[in-house]
Amino acid sequence: MPNPKKRTTRGKRGSRRSHDGLATPPTCICSECGEVKRPHNICPQCGSYKGKTVVEHDDTL
Repeated sequence: MPNPKKRTTRGKRGSRRSHDGLATPPTCICSECGEVKRPHNICPQCGSYKGKTVVEHDDTL
């Protein structure tokens, strides 16, 4: 079974792993309440989607 002849350097290892970092998830502003939410999803604060109330939100929590 073949083994590596030389140790992999930090630069070569880092170049190979350059795309492994986590990206920040995309966000947008809700047009109804102004809170930050994920795009193409119902707003967790007010329950609206594309300017229409889809889910009745209960503020008793």
